[in-house]
Amino acid sequence: MQDLLVHAESLTRVHGSGRSAVTALAEATFVVRPGDKIALVGPSGSGKSTLLHLLAGLDRPTSGEIAWPGLGSWEQLRPGPVAIAFQGPSLIAALTVLENVALPVLLADGSQADAAEAAMRLLERFEVDEVADKLPEELSGGQSQRVGLARALAGGPRLVLADEPTGQLDHGTGARAMDALMEETDDAGTALVVATHDLEIAARFESLWSLHAGTLTRETVRCSA
Repeated sequence: MQDLLVHAESLTRVHGSGRSAVTALAEATFVVRPGDKIALVGPSGSGKSTLLHLLAGLDRPTSGEIAWPGLGSWEQLRPGPVAIAFQGPSLIAALTVLENVALPVLLADGSQADAAEAAMRLLERFEVDEVADKLPEELSGGQSQRVGLARALAGGPRLVLADEPTGQLDHGTGARAMDALMEETDDAGTALVVATHDLEIAARFESLWSLHAGTLTRETVRCSA
C-alpha cells in the first residue's frame, strides 16, 4: 500500500439531504500512484471538482473511505505532499505574486532566498514573471491561473490537482501552460490529476477518468514511456 499515493474505496459524496440531496460522487473506487497522469473529464456538474476536493482532503466523503498511504494522514496533506490549483481566484490578496508563489516553500521551512528563487523560476516557466511584484487584484484571470499553477508546484508536492487550469487562457497560452505543468511534474515524478473540458488536453494524459452524474469510469489511454 505504501506505493499508493491515494486509495479510495466506494467513495461517495452527497450534498444536501432529503429530496434536495444531490449525489456528486457515487461509489468510486480507485488508486493514484506516484507519477500518474490522469485527465478528469465530464460535463459541468458531473462531480469533477468534488472529486478533486476529496483527493486534496478539502472535503470529507459521505460514505466510503479515502486514504493517502504514501503521503501521510489527512492532517499532513497540506501544505506539503498535496497541492491544488483552483479554477477560481485563490491567491492571497495581501501578498504579491512572488510572495504567493514563495509561500509553500517558506511553510516547508525553506529560506527566504530559496523561496524567492524557486518562485521566480516557476513564474518564468509559466510566463508570468513580469507580474512578480503585482498584487492579485492587478492580474487578469489568465495571469491568476498561471500564478496558481506556479504556486501549486513551488513546494515540491507529490500530488498536484488542477481544476480547469487553462479555462481562462487562449489556446496558445493554455498549451504552453500545460507543457510547463506536465514537464515540471514529469521531471519531479509527481502525480498529476487535471479536471478539464478540453479534449485536446485530455488526450495528452496516460489515463482518462470520466464522470457522469457522479459515476466514475476509468480507462488507460496510453502506456507511460
